[in-house]
Amino acid sequence: MAEKKMITVQQIGSPIRRDKVQRATLIGLGLNKMNKQRELIDTPEVRGMINKLPHLVRVVGE
Repeated sequence: MAEKKMITVQQIGSPIRRDKVQRATLIGLGLNKMNKQRELIDTPEVRGMINKLPHLVRVVGE
């Protein structure tokens, strides 16, 4: 079985005064506080969520 590729995502922006959809996407990524980091499996779904929030999150490690 192949090892799954992981990426580390960090929240760099505040969800204050953002749409509900953007807040929900952050929660879906497991982020809710500034500078919090999560290690996620690199899938097209996760990449799509990250691409929707380039102003709020960044990829730290791939």
